[in-house]
Amino acid sequence: MNRRTLLVSAGALATSPHLGLAAAASEPFKAGVTRVRPGDAAWPGPGEWDRLKQRVGGRLIKVRSPLTECVADPAGAACGEFFHNLHNPFYVGDDVGLTQTLGWTDAWTSSPSVWAVAARSSADVAAAVDFARRHRLRLVVKGGGHSFLGTSNAPDSLLIWTRPMSATQLHDAFVARGCAGRIAPQPAVSVGAGAMWIQAYDAVTTRGGRYVQGGGCTTVGVAGLVQGGGFGSFSKGYGTAAASLLEAEIVTADGVVRIANPCTNPDLFWAIKGGGGGTFGVITRLTLRTHALPPWFGSVQAQISATSDAAFRRLVERIMSFYRTSLLNPHWGDQITFGYGRRVSFSMLFQGIDQAEAERTWRPFFDWVDAAPSDYSLVKPTIHAVPARRFWDASFLKADSPGVALPDDRPGAPPENYYWAGDAVGVGSVVHAYQSAWLPSALLEPDRIGELADSLVKAAMTWNVALHCSKGIAGAAPDTVAAVKDTATNPAVLEAFALAISGSGGPPAYPGIVGHEAGLADQGHFAQRVAAAMAPIKRLLAAPASYVAESDYFEADWRTAYWGSNAARLEAIKERYDPGGLFFVHHGVGSERWSSDGFTRLA
Repeated sequence: MNRRTLLVSAGALATSPHLGLAAAASEPFKAGVTRVRPGDAAWPGPGEWDRLKQRVGGRLIKVRSPLTECVADPAGAACGEFFHNLHNPFYVGDDVGLTQTLGWTDAWTSSPSVWAVAARSSADVAAAVDFARRHRLRLVVKGGGHSFLGTSNAPDSLLIWTRPMSATQLHDAFVARGCAGRIAPQPAVSVGAGAMWIQAYDAVTTRGGRYVQGGGCTTVGVAGLVQGGGFGSFSKGYGTAAASLLEAEIVTADGVVRIANPCTNPDLFWAIKGGGGGTFGVITRLTLRTHALPPWFGSVQAQISATSDAAFRRLVERIMSFYRTSLLNPHWGDQITFGYGRRVSFSMLFQGIDQAEAERTWRPFFDWVDAAPSDYSLVKPTIHAVPARRFWDASFLKADSPGVALPDDRPGAPPENYYWAGDAVGVGSVVHAYQSAWLPSALLEPDRIGELADSLVKAAMTWNVALHCSKGIAGAAPDTVAAVKDTATNPAVLEAFALAISGSGGPPAYPGIVGHEAGLADQGHFAQRVAAAMAPIKRLLAAPASYVAESDYFEADWRTAYWGSNAARLEAIKERYDPGGLFFVHHGVGSERWSSDGFTRLA
């Protein structure tokens, strides 16, 4: 069940659908104007911060980095406890000064904001947005804090922290505001912007007996995943989380709380479905479609080693042919990893079929491997199905699959809090390099599958490359494809059978903390290996494309890669709702108008 292959009230607030965007949203940010930093004459004084604190009900936090103790005493008990806790994503997510990834070599290092509003309502968010706009502050939004690109943190900033907004509400017959008579009622769940997917799954599946399309990693934030596109383990069966969005409550740059759905502010609604988080406003609540729960969810785990280069090449082509004929459908998803040393590992998930059918599906392939014992060594595969309602049930997993789900080990932690053991390596890690590209299903056709196999073999000779089969929509049912098409995600995803990912990372490390510095010399080497592994894969593609949530920080043509033909429309919507550029993230819509740190307006 490895979910990711990565690295070694204000009653006066308007909710009207029309655009009455305040001119003040753009006035402070003309070309050459710089946002205010602590120590600048225009930085808000204590009285102004006190007034903001009163407006948000006392929920203004002076952020103190937990690293302070380590800087002062790196060998001390407090520092030791901090680094011990960094294995726990719940600990990291519940600290206002931390992010799930600690940084990216030569790109960014996790840095706390100066102040944070621990928002509990849309009114709190609106107050923070107003304050940042009036005082020309760098504004950051953090929910789950899982951004590989570092978009959920920035030094010298005001942070809107939505983690406290985590309530869930199930609906039997939801109708979006303004859509009565136009869209039929449907089952849904409303989720606060700070909720993690384990909270959504617990409410919808474990307790509610239905399914909501979300992320594989249990501690990913719901709002961030939706805005990034929203791929999960069963995307070929249920589409993306972005395509499941029915309605959102969002605070735009003018401080107005708006409802966005197909009938009210439909342009904004479309933009937040894959257009990138922290770009068009601050989402405070989302309502997502839920689905009937299949009887079973299950997994296939296997590993094969080849004894020669020729055998490995035959194996790779056989795998891709088997994938095209047997797995390219709504039932199957997750990962196939082609590894350094002529190894292939499978961590596949299925839904909508039972264990017997899954075994029948894989038997011809495993029989082919077993028939050549001099060429291949097959670790005994495991095929296991569980009742779908128990798939995210912590008490069930503890008994059924010990060691697969790791508990939140903090005293008093909710019993439903757990994370997959396979995701633990990414918690608190430092990214050395990370690249990804969608692979079109045309590569699986007989006239091109040999070329695909050659490229994967060349890649694996250099570094591990994983095919995330859930992160491509080719093979899905027509209605699923149509729903994903109506999102801002690059349309290339519709033809993609998988997202190829290669990455490298290391353990938690921070500059300036003795004994915990990053190994900078090794990191450059790993980055070169990742680039070399992805090179033959990218040569297969006329225009390499990916999506914003899992991509290269240094992607040069990021607008085209992330959004393709949707980029121009997104830019027009950004200009309409945030003409002054209050919301800035690295490689977000409109970010090219700003300096790399988001402080100085360039154009």
